[in-house]
Amino acid sequence: MGSLFRSEEMALCQLFLQSEAAYACVSELGELGLVQFRDLNPDVNAFQRKFVNEVRRCDEMERKLRYLEKEIKKDGIPMLDTGESPEAPQPREMIDLEATFEKLENELREVNQNAEALKRNFLELTELKHILRKTQVFFDESVPMVYKSTSTYSSNKYRRYLQMADNQNEDEQAQLLGEEGVRANQPGQNLKLGFVAGVISREKLPAFERMLWRACRGNVFLRQAMIESPLEDPTNGDQVYKSVFIIFFQGDQLKTRVKKICEGFRATLYPCPEAPADRREMAMGVMTRIEDLNTVLGQTQDHRHRVLVAAAKNLKNWFVKVRKIKAIYHTLNLFNLDVTQKCLIAECWVPLLDIETIQLALRRGTERSGSSVPPILNRMQTFENPPTYNRTNKFTKAFQALIDAYGVASYREMNPAPYTIITFPFLFAVMFGDLGHGAIMALFGLWMIRKEKGLAAQKTDNEIWNIFFGGRYIIFLMGVFSMYTGLIYNDIFSKSLNIFGSHWHLSYNKSTVWNNNYLQLSPATSDYEGTPYPFGMDPIWQIASSNKIVFQNAYKMKISIIFGVLHMIFGVIMSWHNHTYFRNRLSLLYEFIPQLLFLVVLFFYLVLLMFIKWNRYAATNEFPMTEACAPSILITFIDMVLFKNSKAPGKDCNIYMFAGQSFFQTIFVLIALACIPVMLLGKPIKIMQARKLANVQPITGASDAEVGGMSNGGGSHGGGGEHHDEEEMSEIFIHQGIHTIEYVLGSVSHTASYLRLWALSLAHAQLAEVLWSMVLSLGLNKEGWLGGIFLTVVFAFWAVLTVGILVLMEGLSAFLHTLRLHWVEFQSKFYMGHGYAFQPFSFDTIIENGGAVTETE
Repeated sequence: MGSLFRSEEMALCQLFLQSEAAYACVSELGELGLVQFRDLNPDVNAFQRKFVNEVRRCDEMERKLRYLEKEIKKDGIPMLDTGESPEAPQPREMIDLEATFEKLENELREVNQNAEALKRNFLELTELKHILRKTQVFFDESVPMVYKSTSTYSSNKYRRYLQMADNQNEDEQAQLLGEEGVRANQPGQNLKLGFVAGVISREKLPAFERMLWRACRGNVFLRQAMIESPLEDPTNGDQVYKSVFIIFFQGDQLKTRVKKICEGFRATLYPCPEAPADRREMAMGVMTRIEDLNTVLGQTQDHRHRVLVAAAKNLKNWFVKVRKIKAIYHTLNLFNLDVTQKCLIAECWVPLLDIETIQLALRRGTERSGSSVPPILNRMQTFENPPTYNRTNKFTKAFQALIDAYGVASYREMNPAPYTIITFPFLFAVMFGDLGHGAIMALFGLWMIRKEKGLAAQKTDNEIWNIFFGGRYIIFLMGVFSMYTGLIYNDIFSKSLNIFGSHWHLSYNKSTVWNNNYLQLSPATSDYEGTPYPFGMDPIWQIASSNKIVFQNAYKMKISIIFGVLHMIFGVIMSWHNHTYFRNRLSLLYEFIPQLLFLVVLFFYLVLLMFIKWNRYAATNEFPMTEACAPSILITFIDMVLFKNSKAPGKDCNIYMFAGQSFFQTIFVLIALACIPVMLLGKPIKIMQARKLANVQPITGASDAEVGGMSNGGGSHGGGGEHHDEEEMSEIFIHQGIHTIEYVLGSVSHTASYLRLWALSLAHAQLAEVLWSMVLSLGLNKEGWLGGIFLTVVFAFWAVLTVGILVLMEGLSAFLHTLRLHWVEFQSKFYMGHGYAFQPFSFDTIIENGGAVTETE
């Protein structure tokens, strides 16, 4: 059977490569992506392997490329991505690549350092320009610094400069000169104050003022002004808001103290001449230097941009080349060297059907390297479980991912993915059945399918979008199937389509219909044509407000049980394929047969009762086969299990639906009860007998084909079963008891679990009806041009709620419930999922995962 229904047959091979040809051969195998290498040096430290130096060189090249990529992204330069994958370079080309990357990195770092130095110089000149401007304003506004001994401060205007002494009494105000300076100053003499000017970050200014006030005891005078435009920090490029300040003081002691405070707050001090003429001259010089710096900075940025644009054209290809080289050397580290140091030995898992393709790739690698010694690929015998490899394409990949999320299939176990392609969207559609909502979902999936090449090329990091895009075919099929079930339910946005015309007719007048809320139509009268609606549900049920939900409840509940029982029976039949493939005779006789019998005689019989009831009882039939005499199937099933005689549903009605029903029901229950001890004890007893015959306790070396596997799909060579060669008999009995109890109780609970199909379908339909009646109908009832505007607003609101709640949230809920039905109710009947995935050495996978090379065992 092909790999669509089972995983590929795998072979463990031994590969002999000449040292000179090993690199080229592994490169060809990486392009092919069909070989999973095993680590033959598990006890050797990663730093002691043969090609560790080459791996380190690749790491260093990757670091340089990441640096270039960061600088390119910082400048917003688009990187050319042709989508092509260049071949892995030859080992001798590594030196050229290293030289190219080294040159680019050094050049870029030198340009960045020069640009940073120029920006720092530009920042200093800009700050000095603002200082010269602001301090000139300060000096122009200030009064002459003349102090007399007869008065602390002679000018009211200058008192406003004492901002540090606000809210203090005049007796407590600190004097700028101090007592000694006042006494030393004689009337008629001028005393000149010292000052420093600088720039400080605006957010530090309040704390800076307080510190000056406290440390200098108020004997300084501070003026500050904000720089309106932000300044660029040359280190990180951030925009910083700063302020200019000037501090007046007297004496060297205060000068030293002020400078230390400025240093502590990272304030930058600049020389500021005292004479106005000197300040003007310095300002002119500063402006000239700023203009020159702008010119040099522009040229530097242009040169940097040219370097980055040239690198951006090849960056993607460089990344691919380096990652391929690194992956090759990482893989070569898994190989062993023979005693002559001239041959590399590897062990690998390969698909059996692809051995010839792999040999051709090895031959191409040998020819590329110029080696005269051909590689040798020998198949080895092993008792290890091979990896599981299911071939997929872009359509089946998403469905296979759903199965693998539960557990990777055991080797050669039946693969549920092909059947899931049909059953998954169908069961989803049973819960989500609406023609309108299904169309929205199908159109969204179809749009992603039509645009898949362009959308895949974008390679976004948005995880939610990647999930949607990866499951585009699932979404499309779920939408299409939902449209089909929506037609069956005759439901489109909670309304019905009257395509073929209703097969019911009203025999009452208009007033009776409008005034009688409990009026019902009888199929036994001329109200019904006698034939059902050609496709789906009759649209007459759309206006049946009182008993519509009663009818739909019964209908959807029954089809949920029918689909559920058929789904579970199909799962049990799948276990038969596993048992026969792995020649597990004990599991076939003592698990599959009793499990199938148990499910058929109880739950499939329940399904048959539903069809018998639908077929035999109708309102148009003669008594006692009318609808009033139709027995309850649930009560009949409970009485059957409890061995009770059923009661007639009405006077003179038949108790049973067909002749001999009581006898058959008794036989069915007895068969089901007899299946339980067979499942519980049959297999362990046979295993115990086989061990006694072999006169070995416990048996070692016997295969499961002789003593039987424990579970569905047991097998010897990595099959889907557990090995019991060394298990104690007590453990085998316990395990079999657990599985039997789980199956018997699970049959009941799993059948009830399928009622979620009915519950979610009902909830979805009711939510759609609520949105229509409480939102959209409000706009439809308005008339006139105001009604048109109101309808537009209401429709937009209704559309948002429909897409957000009914399509997205309800769709996600139905998806999760469908997933549970497949994982638990369906796959538990046959699927073990104890395998491990085939992880071939593939360049495509490595590049797609960003170069993360995982070790293969």
